Amino acid sequence: MREQVLDREGIARALSRIARQILERNQGASGIAIVGIQRRGDWLARRLAETIREAEDTAVPVGVLDINLYRDDLQVRADYPIVRTTDIPFDIEGRTVILVDDVLYTGRTIRAALDELKDFGRARRIELAVLIEREGRELPIQADYIGETVEVGPGRTIVVHVRELDRDDNVAVEEVA
Repeated sequence: MREQVLDREGIARALSRIARQILERNQGASGIAIVGIQRRGDWLARRLAETIREAEDTAVPVGVLDINLYRDDLQVRADYPIVRTTDIPFDIEGRTVILVDDVLYTGRTIRAALDELKDFGRARRIELAVLIEREGRELPIQADYIGETVEVGPGRTIVVHVRELDRDDNVAVEEVA
């Protein structure tokens, strides 16, 4: 069973709302940078940066993190983890970094991202933006900006599709196979 949570327009509205909240909290785009977590958070980060650029006429630097080697479950996930690119082509020192992911669930992905970010310097502040927040936290991590909060229930999971990878934008709750 598949239950749609957000369609293309819903995702666009959620990202627009998050961008406005980021600008309001940070009193504009000056001094912020956006870093997306591979695979879908990086695409959402690029969209947020574009929305902010359109609103403020200011380009916001965007980076990408691959947290696979920083995971605390690396040894149980796969014999050969897929390592993608981390690319942060700017100095994070003294900036407010907006970390972006598609779903906040246990908090372990965010913990790994924070561990990796510290290898790039000391940001003034790190804020978390997620498209979807759901229950099930295993670590004391919370988002500063949330597109949608979704009740999932046992035996179900959140599936996020972005057009850049999946040819369409949507978020759904699905039964775990």
